[in-house]
Amino acid sequence: MTKDWRAASIAGHAMLADGRTAALVFEDATIDWLCLPRFNGDVCFAALLGTGDNGGWWMYPEAQVTDRSRRYLGDSLVLETLFSTDDGQVAVIDFMPPDTTRPTIIRIVEGRRGTVAMQSSLLPRFSYGQTHPTVDCRTPREALALAGADALVLRADCDIDHDDRALISRFEVREGERTSFALSWYPSNASPPREIDPSAMLEATREQWQGWSGKTDYSGYAKDKVARSLVALKGLVCEETGGIVAAATSSLPERPGGARNWDYRFCWLRDAAFTLVAFLRTGHDEEAKAWIEWLRRALAGEPIAVQPFYAIDGKRHTVEWEADWLPGFGDARPVRFGNGAADQLQLDIFGEVIDTLYLADQHGIGGDDTQLVADLARCLEDIWTEPDAGIWEGRGGPQQHTYSNAMCWVAFDRAAKMLADICPEDAQRWHDLAGEVRARTLAHGFDEKVGAFTRVFDKPELDASVLRLPLVGFIDANDDRMLRTVAALQRELTEDGLLYRYASESVDDGVGGGEGAFVAVNFWLVDVLAMQGRQHHAETLFDRMAGFANDLGLLTEEIWVEDKRAIGNIPQALSHLALVNSALAIDAGGTPPRIDEPDG
Repeated sequence: MTKDWRAASIAGHAMLADGRTAALVFEDATIDWLCLPRFNGDVCFAALLGTGDNGGWWMYPEAQVTDRSRRYLGDSLVLETLFSTDDGQVAVIDFMPPDTTRPTIIRIVEGRRGTVAMQSSLLPRFSYGQTHPTVDCRTPREALALAGADALVLRADCDIDHDDRALISRFEVREGERTSFALSWYPSNASPPREIDPSAMLEATREQWQGWSGKTDYSGYAKDKVARSLVALKGLVCEETGGIVAAATSSLPERPGGARNWDYRFCWLRDAAFTLVAFLRTGHDEEAKAWIEWLRRALAGEPIAVQPFYAIDGKRHTVEWEADWLPGFGDARPVRFGNGAADQLQLDIFGEVIDTLYLADQHGIGGDDTQLVADLARCLEDIWTEPDAGIWEGRGGPQQHTYSNAMCWVAFDRAAKMLADICPEDAQRWHDLAGEVRARTLAHGFDEKVGAFTRVFDKPELDASVLRLPLVGFIDANDDRMLRTVAALQRELTEDGLLYRYASESVDDGVGGGEGAFVAVNFWLVDVLAMQGRQHHAETLFDRMAGFANDLGLLTEEIWVEDKRAIGNIPQALSHLALVNSALAIDAGGTPPRIDEPDG
């Protein structure tokens, strides 16, 4: 086992995905993260958050590696890691085929030059990295691992030995030869899935990715980066439900060695509008339609109740808990699973949801959502003046957040437009409420002394979430108040040219401690700069932020400014969504993708 788990970088990881779940592969071809059977399921490989004994799959030459490189094959999530030794060269090709009955990881070791001695070491650990399964080597080349409700079957082209709680294979691969491994999950009360042909699955998987990527209708600014981000986003979509998880991982720290460690394997409603714009404007209508269908199901119920996020299958309840047996990435504790923020009141969600349904209707992919929009708007009428937890899900008590109030304006504004001909009396009331909300937000959310829109009403603290105000049409980007806000944010919340969400001391998230520069808000700044006609500045910042992606084009949530390392969960959907939408904004010369002039 070649990896020093505590010294490994988050950015050193690639993602494999099959539309059900995802795995992470480190740059040495170690698979150190895998949840089964879904994105937010039990963690079977948890070495990413612990040690090698918490589960992983190592694949490496037995001789010293003299050179190593990796790449995705085309616009896909098929990963090739190339190892060179004094004896030859070998490629490890990793992928998860989407068209199998059960989640499966396939690893094909292909000889490119000479003869290379290889070793495969598979350590499955169920129950979030703590349970050693019972192993049954049914044949020399097939082994089962069972624990509780979960089971795995490993099939290989070479012998498999059960040694020291691991499944070990030692083999040689010569130029032009292949040795393949297939690992499949199945319920322990069922029979193992049928055997598959790894080489045939490789070709089918590449063709499927090529077909999907070929639908991308975009050839503008930073098209290659956009294409890679769209592939990453596609990898985070649950094909069965249409939901998209915020990230493939949990508890990767937002501060090295700190306690800001959260589970992002859930579907945030806040990302819905961003997702719609990214997919719709790049030719991927089917993913947008699937997301809308997921949204309808998640919100179904009487009386209507909106929470910030849901499980991948639309379930509402998520219990936050800590896995004290895992030491955490780089000793960042606690390791959390689940997310307690699901119970928070976050009023901006109403704006994002209604705006999403409005956009879907505008693009002709919506159904009859008028009743849903009306129910949401009526619910918001009773609570819009209440303080809330805000976009950043602070745990220090509710406040009157400027962004939340602006998104209440969005909710009433879009509801009034969408239902004007269907229920005109309600629409007029919402139109009037939109004007009231906007006037209140402008009166209390902009601080003349600070010269900026602030985080909460009548307080001087800054917050980069207000960059979204012009993006949703609340105010013109060239309004003097927005010009001054951008200047204040760049002056007060920027370090070495990178923008933070807020000053760490101004938000009580129940954890404390600083965090890195937030990738998405830097892209929101790109959008506003483009809208202000500052094209050169927008492109410069875009290129810098896109440059923080790893060698495979994957972005995390934040950048630690001190040493520019990537931190937080990976790949982060919000970061990739923001990149796509910023490229679209720059390509459009700053014209926003969908902005309505404020009525009130």
